[in-house]
Amino acid sequence: MFPLTEKQIQTSFINASQREVKNISLPDLGSLDWDKLDYLGWRDRKVPGIGYVVVELDGVPVGILLRQTDAKTRSRAQCSWCEDVTLPNDVVLFGAKRSGQAGRNGNTVGTLICDEFQCSGNVRKLPPVAYLGFDVEAARLQRIENLRVRAARFVRDIRDDR
Repeated sequence: MFPLTEKQIQTSFINASQREVKNISLPDLGSLDWDKLDYLGWRDRKVPGIGYVVVELDGVPVGILLRQTDAKTRSRAQCSWCEDVTLPNDVVLFGAKRSGQAGRNGNTVGTLICDEFQCSGNVRKLPPVAYLGFDVEAARLQRIENLRVRAARFVRDIRDDR
């Protein structure tokens, strides 16, 4: 992912009100290893249950506000984005209001995501050797690409008014 500025992040949100965008608590952007991120995801430090994701779509950052549902955190669930079956972290159900009129009508979309948005780190771990001659590096690169596709697909689903 390309490095983003505070301004780029704040103007990228498509399903948040101006008040919500104004109150976003941003992560420490200078401490991020942008080369190892497939999307920017973080939890709000001030408001429990709120998360943010910024994904690059067609060369443009697109951000969405997520709300953790009241559903119980489940460590046995599989993240819909990284699809790691040996997760070292919990997975939670996040819901996101659609953008545009659909969102104003109350339409939302939900997905299971790693609780602290650890997907980029999870897909970079080398997978176990599945069989003799298995190319673990190729499998890792495919997992990274699959994460990018799944995250972008979810954000597109939020963006495209239905």
